[in-house]
Amino acid sequence: MTEPKSLASVYGRRLRRTMFWALALAVTACGGGGGGAVVTNPPFVPLLAGVRLSATSPYSPGCDAAISTGTLYEHAEVEPSMAVNALNPANMVAAWQQDRWSDGGSHGLVTAASFDGGRTWTNANPAVSRCAGGSAATAGDYERASDPWLTFSADGTAFLLSLSFSGAILAPGSASAMLVARSSDGGVHWGTPTTLIADGAAGFNDKGSISGDPTDPLSVYAVWDRLSSDNRGPSYFTRTRDAGLSWESARAIYDPGVGNQTLGNLLIVLPGGALLVVFTELDGTATGTTAALKVIRSDDQGISWSAPIFIADERATGTHDPGSGALVRDGIALPSVAVDRSGVVYVVWQDSRFSGGARDGIALTRSLDGGLTWTTPRQVNGVPAAAAFTPTVRVRDDGVMGVSYYDLRNHSAATGTQVTDYWLATSTDAVSWHDTHVSGPFLLSTAPNAEGLFLGDYQGLGVSGNEFLPVFVAVTGDLANRTDVFVVPIT
Repeated sequence: MTEPKSLASVYGRRLRRTMFWALALAVTACGGGGGGAVVTNPPFVPLLAGVRLSATSPYSPGCDAAISTGTLYEHAEVEPSMAVNALNPANMVAAWQQDRWSDGGSHGLVTAASFDGGRTWTNANPAVSRCAGGSAATAGDYERASDPWLTFSADGTAFLLSLSFSGAILAPGSASAMLVARSSDGGVHWGTPTTLIADGAAGFNDKGSISGDPTDPLSVYAVWDRLSSDNRGPSYFTRTRDAGLSWESARAIYDPGVGNQTLGNLLIVLPGGALLVVFTELDGTATGTTAALKVIRSDDQGISWSAPIFIADERATGTHDPGSGALVRDGIALPSVAVDRSGVVYVVWQDSRFSGGARDGIALTRSLDGGLTWTTPRQVNGVPAAAAFTPTVRVRDDGVMGVSYYDLRNHSAATGTQVTDYWLATSTDAVSWHDTHVSGPFLLSTAPNAEGLFLGDYQGLGVSGNEFLPVFVAVTGDLANRTDVFVVPIT
């Protein structure tokens, strides 16, 4: 199904982001994020007992040793990931981009580990970029890092996946890699990164995720999309069968063809051991871009894969400030997926179908048969009249579902400012939902601008016992430290 013209332009930004980043890197503007002024901002108030995970930047100015081509938002953190250790649910790890650049990536990825259910945290600085101490000898000699993703294996080992790169996408002299670092002490210390794939100017590896196999302590899987100079964007996959000591050669497991790509590949393991990879397929046409959620399945731990199974059309329109019209870079075209103990699979995404294309809400669908069929999408966000964006889904062991998201329900048309809040919607039946106000309000207008006001293409959400743990970015109002990462445990 071809989306409306406005949607085609939104998804087109994803499909053609190589062009945007290449052009952005030709700009010579640079800076430190606007100085130390403080703007008028509603007090940031986590409504429940919350903890700030991030601090000032651990990196030295100019540490990437690159020609600055964009705006550096020093001390600004975006795009957190979160994982909980199933062997010890009080142990959890978060990760985020530190010091975001306007034209892609950040100085490095910072992690934080907790051993008391998220009440206190210890930060670390894995060597996945030059600023974090990476070098040719440690596989981390890249100017920037992005897209952190975390998992624990079934034996309690933590894994961090990083997109690490130098230069503009597919530009002469550029390079990109998927690096994985391993921690045997719950995320306090990280070993030397391992390279899963490395490309020069002919390929760019993007939007990866990593998943431990809860049925096999030796198996961990990684997936991502790989953009190539011949205009393809297949899903790539690799795995370890020895707890991360070695990894198989990365390979394409689904290719949608010339002019098309996959995006937001996420792998989950069903209770019986089958693997599912959920992704958005973006197909270029003569009149625009089509977007659809699809899934492929493996019943042999990733050796072979099914043909893609259709989940739903994606009909997002994107988020804008309803007062100023400023673009928000949100989670459009990026699904979130979870599986419960019984094997029911849940997928959430940003979608405008519930308002006839007027604004995005949060859609959810379920599969009760291992990804073969899917229910009609239902709306999750509590105020349908307000735009909602960037959802994340997890399920507790007792079957309670949680979906975290941002929305604009408290936006004030009178002032024209984009007041944003963060919420957790919970449900026992995927039909009726209850909103808990996690934090806010805060102004989004002073967030880092990276192809739009940017908190991250995704946010983190963990489960520990009877608690949900949203890990999210909020705007501070301080131009010298625009954003911070918080966690708010919610029972």
